[in-house]
Amino acid sequence: MFDISKKYFKRGAVMYVNYEYYRVFYYVAKYGNVTQAARVLFNNQPNLTRTVKTLESELGCPLFIRSNRGMKLTPEGSRLYERVRVAFENIEAGEAEIIESRNLKTGFVYVASSEVALHCVLLPALKQYRALYPCIRLKISNHSTPQAVDAIKNGIADIAVVTTPTLPSAAIEEITVRKFREVAVCGPSFSKLSGRKVTFAELLENPVISLGTQTKTYELYSEFFAKNGLRFRPETEAATADQILPMIKADLGIGFVPEEFLSGVEGVSVIETEKPLPEREIRLLKRREQPLGVAAKELEKLILKQM
Repeated sequence: MFDISKKYFKRGAVMYVNYEYYRVFYYVAKYGNVTQAARVLFNNQPNLTRTVKTLESELGCPLFIRSNRGMKLTPEGSRLYERVRVAFENIEAGEAEIIESRNLKTGFVYVASSEVALHCVLLPALKQYRALYPCIRLKISNHSTPQAVDAIKNGIADIAVVTTPTLPSAAIEEITVRKFREVAVCGPSFSKLSGRKVTFAELLENPVISLGTQTKTYELYSEFFAKNGLRFRPETEAATADQILPMIKADLGIGFVPEEFLSGVEGVSVIETEKPLPEREIRLLKRREQPLGVAAKELEKLILKQM
């Protein structure tokens, strides 16, 4: 309970003083005279003098010693000023940071991305972003889709760019950027598979390289081949999608990679299958209830331009 007329809590004697009173007090104390403070605050001297007197009345003690040479703080005024000064300097610093962030002169964006999404969508957007906003710091983390979803849920990453299948969540908004299909690829030792159409059954007679059994990619292909009456049992498990193509080149087996991964790559061949491999999507993920900061919003725009 507190007495409104006295503007303080009875318990703990917490004062309820108008913010503007402290603002005026801060500038008068900072410059040592009312005239200079009034100029900075775009106000007039009588108003500021009246405000200071009201504050002193509210606090029940004098804060300044008045003289012809200006306003000097009393011991009580000095103690109050040290507290108020820190508060207002922090407020001014915060306002300056917001202005710089709004103008994209400073900022930080954390993106969680899978390897496929990084190569196919994120890298072109990042190249444009860096050219437009060189002062913004970026952190790009290599995540599986489930890890990226967790990073968004937990507020670690601002946005995520991943491949489907994803893990639907009411807390996360998913936006499809583009669709893609992977192609079957082999090295020189499996050249008998290239130059003609191959059935899935014949394809899986060969050693297969894939992401691990705990990944959504493995789950996707396992379900896809099961629908075609086949069992998906990779002989080699890769930790990341970036490892699959070098393993294919080393003749460890066949694998599935996006066509974008094959640009400029020698020593591998695309295997033409009788039916296409499953269609997948690259999606942008963000939290539903928390709007993106200015810097992250601009990166989102560049990513979605690829839709």
